[in-house]
Amino acid sequence: MQGGNAKRADGAGQGGEETLSGSVASVVYRNEQSGWTVLKVEISGTDRAPDGARTASLVGKAPTVWTGEEIRAVGRWERHPERGLRFAARTLECVAPTSAAGLERYLASGIVKGIGPKLAARIVKRFGDKTLDVLERDSGRLAEIEGLGLAKRRALKAAWDANSGTRDAMVFLQGHGITSGTAAKIYRAYGEHTVAVVKRNPYRLCADIDGIGFVKADEIARKTGVPHDSPERARAGIYHVLQQLADVGGHCFCERPDLLLASGDQLRIPIDVLETALSEEIGAKRLVDDGGRIYLPRLYRAERRVAARMVSLLDTRSRFAPVKADAALEWEKKRLPFALSDAQAGAVRMALENKFSVVTGGPGVGKTTIIRALCDIWGARRLDVRLVAPTGRAARRMAESTGREAATIHKLLKWNPQRGRFVHDSENPLDADVVIVDESSMIDVELASSLFSAVQPSATLVMVGDVDQLPSVGPGNVLRDAIESGVVPFTRLDAIFRQKTGGWIVRNAHRVNQGLDLDVPPRGEESDFFLIPCEDPDRTLAIVMELVQKRIPRKWNLAPLSDVQVLCPMHKNLLGTDSLNAALQAALNPAGAALRRFGREYRVGDRVMQLRNNYDKDVSNGDIGFVKAVSPSARTLTVDFDGREADYLESELDELSLAYAATIHKSQGSEYPAVVVVVGRQHYVMLKRNLLYTALTRGKKLVCVVGSPAAIRMAIADNDTAARRTALADRLRNPVLPPIAVMAPPAATSSAPA
Repeated sequence: MQGGNAKRADGAGQGGEETLSGSVASVVYRNEQSGWTVLKVEISGTDRAPDGARTASLVGKAPTVWTGEEIRAVGRWERHPERGLRFAARTLECVAPTSAAGLERYLASGIVKGIGPKLAARIVKRFGDKTLDVLERDSGRLAEIEGLGLAKRRALKAAWDANSGTRDAMVFLQGHGITSGTAAKIYRAYGEHTVAVVKRNPYRLCADIDGIGFVKADEIARKTGVPHDSPERARAGIYHVLQQLADVGGHCFCERPDLLLASGDQLRIPIDVLETALSEEIGAKRLVDDGGRIYLPRLYRAERRVAARMVSLLDTRSRFAPVKADAALEWEKKRLPFALSDAQAGAVRMALENKFSVVTGGPGVGKTTIIRALCDIWGARRLDVRLVAPTGRAARRMAESTGREAATIHKLLKWNPQRGRFVHDSENPLDADVVIVDESSMIDVELASSLFSAVQPSATLVMVGDVDQLPSVGPGNVLRDAIESGVVPFTRLDAIFRQKTGGWIVRNAHRVNQGLDLDVPPRGEESDFFLIPCEDPDRTLAIVMELVQKRIPRKWNLAPLSDVQVLCPMHKNLLGTDSLNAALQAALNPAGAALRRFGREYRVGDRVMQLRNNYDKDVSNGDIGFVKAVSPSARTLTVDFDGREADYLESELDELSLAYAATIHKSQGSEYPAVVVVVGRQHYVMLKRNLLYTALTRGKKLVCVVGSPAAIRMAIADNDTAARRTALADRLRNPVLPPIAVMAPPAATSSAPA
């Protein structure tokens, strides 16, 4: 690279980056939503592209860009396999042009409606390098242009001012650390009032703009001089603290005094200011006060709706004739290759005799057998039985074990992206006689609200799950609350039946749940469970890498990329998912086409996990897939989720993470052929009995626990799991809700086998 404009970025960029300056010859492509832009650039001065050309293709993000503008970009030269050499800009700044040719292109590019190439040439010829100053501050001089009447001059000035407002707003927003894509969203929301709105109350951004939270709004507020204890900050801060309690702690509400104390500690605002702010938020209906319990409105509505629908299920007459449980069990026993235990038979009987019931128990206790028996019995009656689970993997496992179709809750309810809601709800319920839900411990209160709303009160619903596992990632504790209410019939299974090849996975899962130390088989005995003690974190990491790369594939003939899942308690530290994913990606998938985002590279072949529900893409929180294709030019990638492909823009990559290693929380509802569980002392803040128990129950054929024996004992000993603040159990015990309209049940269907 020669010359003074295209050179190494002195401190502004990252290692190996360069700067490129020039003028925009043409805008090849522009995405107004994301700001993604492809430009043809005339390089300034004596500089050249690496191939010696005076023009170059440039790709990057910019808030606005027009032909003729001058740009300064920081990034790297790259050679695209189809489009050749181009400059990939990490940052891209645009400024008004100064040359006569640039000014003509700029004015004629469409930036000012009514100015075409000929008029642009006349204006620039008359005013030269003062052209933009005339348009901005002395538009009366446009009368010097022959043939330009008063009406036309006013129209040109108005168009220029409108464009200046856009650019000023974008410059203001980007000056406060807001990305071009988000800045475009803000301008679309507030238009010409953008700067005034943001300066007056930056905290409006939290509520109005997707992707801006309290922390970013607070940063903008500091820069714009909003007082630290302003009422606007207090109101937004209280809402933020309550949202944090829901997101991090899984709480549906917070008691008023606790919320004020937590807000005071975090925001450093006097309690009297917070008291007033809280009352204002409640008065504005942005928060709900339910007898001193403060809710986010969506969680309040969801919890009430779940309680109301559960009560209606229990109280409404069935849409089909009752099954004679004794006769049905005798009929099913003749079909099964093994005898049902008394507890299993009791669980089947309970589900047949109640319209809403719960079956819970750990691994290997026969929950799947009960689901299969219920499907046989209700299926013989030709009833419409729907099988559902929170995740795609759990649904597929359910289908494999029963031989019947199963779906995720999202697919069952059918998301309508145009309406932004599910197709099936209380107004358009499912035409199902029975709904059986597996992995119910994963269902948070909002998903439960959607599901229960879509199930007709005259239908029968069975929730199956392990109440001793980690609770749902989202707020609420629906399965446990249903059991603890004392209102919903339930069966707890504890006798272990699954004991294949010694069954050491199942045995140790139950030992952990009982507070007992892990046990290993005698030397030489075939086993599906291994414990590898190691106190040193660096050595632990080396053991994990060796297990995944060599020992497990060689001994069990399992593929490292698709069959082996590393699990650990947290993201940070040497033995967290961030570090483990970087090491495993480098070892298992070191090269290939990639997109870089948030310091991570996503390559073709990478194992990735979806981090939130995206109904438009038909992917759920926790789904695992593989990167199938990457387009560096379009800045997109495609992920294959077990045969279902989903496309992602670069701006959407925060929905994905590498998944060679995953947190134990994110593994809920999934099973893997082999699991390597990493437990170290550095994880101490997360070590709980239900965390380790959940990790062990994810392995289907093999579980290897690697790490500190002291940390493992710490996890087993700590059964003091923080109770989530929910009121569902209380609402079930004391139903004071208005009755929900109940559809009249249809005539009973033909009876068989009972």
